[in-house]
Formats: sequence, structure tokens, C-alpha cells
Amino acid sequence: MGKKRIGILTSGGDCAGLNPVIRAVVHRAIGTYDWDVVGILYATQGLMSRPVRCRTLDLHSVSQLLTMGGTILGTTNKGNPFRFPMADGKLLDRSEEIIAGYHELGLDALIGVGGDGSLAILRQIAQKGRLNLVAIPKTIDNDLGSTERSIGFDTAVNIATEALDRLKFTAASHERVMILEVMGRDAGHIALSAGIAGGADVILIPEIPYKLSQICQKIAERESMGLNFSVVVVAEAVKTEDGQSITQADSKGDCRYGGIGQYLAEQISACSGAETRVTILGHVQRGGTPSPLDRLYATAFGVHAVDLIAGEQYDRMVAWQNRQVVSVAIQEAIGQYSAVNPDDTLVKTARGMGIYLGN
Repeated sequence: MGKKRIGILTSGGDCAGLNPVIRAVVHRAIGTYDWDVVGILYATQGLMSRPVRCRTLDLHSVSQLLTMGGTILGTTNKGNPFRFPMADGKLLDRSEEIIAGYHELGLDALIGVGGDGSLAILRQIAQKGRLNLVAIPKTIDNDLGSTERSIGFDTAVNIATEALDRLKFTAASHERVMILEVMGRDAGHIALSAGIAGGADVILIPEIPYKLSQICQKIAERESMGLNFSVVVVAEAVKTEDGQSITQADSKGDCRYGGIGQYLAEQISACSGAETRVTILGHVQRGGTPSPLDRLYATAFGVHAVDLIAGEQYDRMVAWQNRQVVSVAIQEAIGQYSAVNPDDTLVKTARGMGIYLGN
């Protein structure tokens, strides 16, 4: 097997655990195979730039990455390269520029770290240009169906759980209903896991409908037991009781989830008379030091991704299944969306603990 030159990029939203992935890839590629590793800056945007925006990665450059949040390579979740927005308002297919950037760097293979959206784009580019691609799953939402764990999820749950731990004391001190709004896009995994671990009284997720009257009944039941406070955790994609999504427009006019916590606060206050407060964690869940589990998954994924390249097994994504790292076809991985199953063990656990989780 000849000496290879491989690239790595991080794409989509950032999360804790990306830097440990980069570290693991570099250690395995250099330490085991004596390959060259190139870090591509700002994902596909770096490959579109001329000259290509990149940096050489060696063991010294990654020596401090294990506990570092974010990504030293930068990332982007803007601008589909097949319909890239230009300054004149037109949409241009720039995929050939990315393919040319790959060849300009003299790469034998590329490791792409991303969620389903990013990986779908990277695979489309790889198929078009016949590029050798290996993927690593990254999403705090943990909604890729082919892997039990994605990088970033455990840290996000830890941060949400810590927030619930802190909010509970304030709720008790002031006899309030404290509402925590967490991320999760269209899946309720963060809210469900953190809600159980953090002792929430109400957990609301997109996959299970709810009734405001039953939430207020739960609060009243706690008050009848002398517990004049409650803690609610809600996923950002939860709709209003009548099925309306609550979104906020950013400065560019793009709509994103946000505001369900405030809606619930107003409705709960009206039907229960309780004093309510809302905390929106937002991007706090993406940052900070990766948890030990995210470091472990990231390291295992990074090592296995390099080994896939060594075995010339391309168009594959590493995945965690049955307590071990395996690989699956990228197309299979991004084609299986994993929402919370209403019959999931954690759903049954929450109900068994008396937590209100909808109908």
C-alpha cells in the first residue's frame, strides 16, 4: 500500500467532539500508516476557494484538541454548492470547483464529518467527481438512523441536564414553573434524555402530541402534594396545541425554530395561575468541552474512518452499533431518519417515573 494523502473537513453546525475526531484521524493516519493529512478549512467553501483554503495537520498541531470544543477547521451550513447563492442573486452550480479543489490538493481520499444534510451533499459531489469519500456522523440531534450515537449528542444532553439541575433549585426557591427549551431540530432525543436525567416533571417532544390542560393538571397534582414548583423541558420543534410551528426569522429572512418555550409559559400561566419563566439554551448546547463519551466516540470513529481508507472501502459512514464501530453505506445512513419512537424504552421510562410526556 503506497503512501496516501487524505483530507478531512467538518461541515454543518458545529458541536463538541469535532476536534477529537480530527485528532484521531491525524494520529491514526500518521502514526500507523505514515500518510499526509490536510485539513480543509470551512468545508466545501474551502475547496471552492482558490487557492484552496487548507492547512497541513501533524501530531503537534492536534496535540491539544481532545478537550477543545468547536472545530479548528471551521465549518459552514450555508450555501448548497449545487445551488450556490452569488452576489448578483443568481444560483450557480459550483460542485465542479469543489471536485477540482480535491484534485488540486492531490488527495487520495476525503473524510467528511457532518449530519444528514451535509453528508448528502458531500456524497453527491463525490459521486459526480468519482472522489473517495468516507463519512463520520456528527449531530447533536442524534437523528441518523444507522448509528446509535452521533458525535455531539452526549455533550448536548449533559449541558441540558446541568441546566435542569440548576433551574430546579430556582423553581423551588420561587415556587415557579421553569421551562427549558432545547435544540433537536425535528427529533426529541435531547429533550427526552435530559428530561429524565434532570428530573423534569414535563417533557414535550415533537413526536408525541400533548394537551395544555393535562400539563396544568400535572402542575396541580404536584401542588396538592406540597410541591409548588415544576420543571418543563421542551424540544424547539414542538408545535402549539393546535399544530402550529413556532419559528423566528433571522437577519437574512431564514426561518428557524424558536419560541415554543414562551408560548408554553403564557399558556401554562393562563390555565394554572403559576408564575413561569423560560430559558432557551440555544447554541450553548453546541459548545464547550466535549464529554468523555463524545471524546470516546469521536476517537473510535476517527480511527475507523482512516482504516476504511486503508482498506479502500469508500462511500461508507462509520457508525456505532451494538457497542462497536461498524460501517454502513452513506446512502443508507442518510436515508434512515431516527425520531423518538413512542414505544422507545426511554419513553416508557419517563412515563414510569410519572413524567407527563403527552398522549
